[in-house]
Amino acid sequence: MVEDLYATLQPVVSAVQLELVDVEMKSGVLLVTVDRAAGVDLEALTDANRAVSAVLDELDPIPGRYSLEVSSPGVERTLRTPAHFAKAIGESVTVKTRPQVPGDRRVRGKLVAADDDGFELAVDGAADGPVRLSYSDIDRVRTVFVWGPEPRSGGGKANPSTRGSAGQRKSAPTKTTEKRKQVATP
Repeated sequence: MVEDLYATLQPVVSAVQLELVDVEMKSGVLLVTVDRAAGVDLEALTDANRAVSAVLDELDPIPGRYSLEVSSPGVERTLRTPAHFAKAIGESVTVKTRPQVPGDRRVRGKLVAADDDGFELAVDGAADGPVRLSYSDIDRVRTVFVWGPEPRSGGGKANPSTRGSAGQRKSAPTKTTEKRKQVATP
């Protein structure tokens, strides 16, 4: 069903100048993820929501009740198509393989290459070269946001204004406040 919805919604989302990134159905919520090179703003999400909602109302492809949620992919995004993998080359990703694939089911590493059949992953902590996985071997892949370097311990350099003439620490200037009389208002 999700693959059919993806194929149905792709031209609808393209018509509002957005890329359809993903379509998922979770607990009665249809999640439609859209993006574009310049990023997605609220106006673009509103346009996509209206267009998708109109098509879903017309075709009624989902039996029963559900909610529609249209959003941007955020910093950690699911990779579904070969084009998604190609755009993410050089990024850190986490991979969950299918149960029948030998080895660890969950691996993390840097996406090294991608083509129409699969991708290569430099697995974190592995001494050997990149691992080749076909798209049919994977259950789910998503990018992982990597925070900047850890802050240095010790707080870095001290503010020179808090050092005395011999380099000893002196207390920072304190701010004094006046007490004011409170007056009740009628």
